[in-house]
Amino acid sequence: MDKRYCHAEHHDWRNYLFPFLKWWPRVTARTFRADLIAGLTGAIVALPQGVAFATIAGMPPEYGLYAGMIPAVVAALFGSSWLLVSGPTTAASIVLFSSLSIHATPGSPEYIQLALTLTMMVGLIQLAMGLARFGALVNFISHSVVVGFTAGAAILIASSQFKHFLGLILPRTRHFHETVYAVINHWDEVNMYVAAVGIITLASGLIVRKIWPKFPYMIVAMLIGSFAALIMSSIFGTEVTQIASVGALPSTLPPLSAPNLTLQNIKRLSPAALATTLFALTEAVSIARSLADRTGQTLDGNQEFIGQGLSNIVGSFFSGYVATGSFNRSGLNYQAGAKTPLAAIFAGGFLILLVILIAPLAAYLPNAAMAGILFLVAWGLIDFHHISKILRTSRSESIIMCNTFLATLFLELEFAILLGVILSLIMYLNRTSHPRILSRVPDPRVPERPFVTDPDLPECPQLKIVRIDGSLYFGAVSHVQETLQEMQDNNPDQKYLMLVANGINFIDMEGAEFLTHLAKERKKAGGKLYICEIKEGICTHYKLAGYLFDIGTDYIFESKSEAIAEIFAILDKNICAKCTKRIFKECKSVPPPS
Repeated sequence: MDKRYCHAEHHDWRNYLFPFLKWWPRVTARTFRADLIAGLTGAIVALPQGVAFATIAGMPPEYGLYAGMIPAVVAALFGSSWLLVSGPTTAASIVLFSSLSIHATPGSPEYIQLALTLTMMVGLIQLAMGLARFGALVNFISHSVVVGFTAGAAILIASSQFKHFLGLILPRTRHFHETVYAVINHWDEVNMYVAAVGIITLASGLIVRKIWPKFPYMIVAMLIGSFAALIMSSIFGTEVTQIASVGALPSTLPPLSAPNLTLQNIKRLSPAALATTLFALTEAVSIARSLADRTGQTLDGNQEFIGQGLSNIVGSFFSGYVATGSFNRSGLNYQAGAKTPLAAIFAGGFLILLVILIAPLAAYLPNAAMAGILFLVAWGLIDFHHISKILRTSRSESIIMCNTFLATLFLELEFAILLGVILSLIMYLNRTSHPRILSRVPDPRVPERPFVTDPDLPECPQLKIVRIDGSLYFGAVSHVQETLQEMQDNNPDQKYLMLVANGINFIDMEGAEFLTHLAKERKKAGGKLYICEIKEGICTHYKLAGYLFDIGTDYIFESKSEAIAEIFAILDKNICAKCTKRIFKECKSVPPPS
């Protein structure tokens, strides 16, 4: 056996088990430095976010940090995306809370045990879907869905930070309009000192990014915002400024844990596990698709499923609850200049170090400064170029994008994605169910007389030539039938019909039955159905062979010229003698009318 073949086979086998070998050659000194800075930035941002997400999920604060450590590293090593960062998210935390709060008291040991068990079950389902090659589901999320969802999610990220940016104490909200309504109702309670910290952070980030685009502007902005808060507090006093900070965090490593996969737990958590799995994968893949579109990467959906599954399986043994692709951290990762998955690995590693070394110092990081940074992240996620392009070029894609965008703002996130996918499928089915049906005639202006679609050129009074561009399947049969009937009604003397089938890629049973029925109708009307240039794969398909035999192999031709020669021989020559069109070369054999 060829050694080179063996080596290639071995190489493919290694890449399948160790997918990080595919992107490792992309690592250079330049990308390593960029990933290091992006990872450090992401780890700093993950500190307050982890606490917030854990609170939303009904878990102790430190569990939000644990979910951003090991799972992020595993997902980066075994996933497909170069820039996706996994960890706890707002949406996943909400789903977890709504699923488990009916079974146990949030924050209780039983609740934590159920959360870890649910995480393990979600990971196993994700892994199974990846191994079963269900990654093709990614293809049903169109680019317009991704653009609309990303823009909507960016606004949700920004709106969720309004209360921190303005120093407001607001009730917890789940939707964009609820957040805006709450901010408007409490506008007179805005803390100007807190807002000043947020504005200083936001402005400093914009200035640094403008002047020194390669500098880690987000870290600089956070430091400037923190110093601004300290200065204001020292001048005016903490009781006056009331600038809230993230607060000191526990400096502990994630303790080992074990999911409790009893039959009882599996039975009561299965519905929640399935729903959480579908949502988590949709969220992760949507973010990965969005970032892949920005970088030109080809995403492997199957590998991404596997990476997400392994991250949750491993995370459940390190006190991490359900992790998925994070909009905040992935967007920040991209904006911070990450180049390879090393950035996500560094982020997970740095988060561990930060929790051990400087977690108590988070007490000096103002929430308003974090809000300013996330405003920058949200702005960078909105793809204005493609939004404008879609709005200009395609009405159907614009409808899909706008509906997904609005659903993201005002409905549940998982429903927004599903709505976009369903709309994409509806638009696709609508297009495929209306294949183009073109009248074709020889062009006498060219010596070779190629077939063209030109309504100004004359047609044969006895023969109708039609080309179908599209699949002839159950969804398209009605449209084809109606169009051909309309053509027949407009020209009832054209009893003979020739279908040019080189544009038909697929014919199902209903399409084949339609052709058989059409042939019988034409024969009953005194004419015949002819088919030419049908693709070999369709002709040789054993399931359709019987239908083609019913039509008659004598009426199926390989070329148009051969078909016309055979058809012309049986046309009514009395009509031909009176005809002045003379569009076929064979028409010369009939004496012109005197």
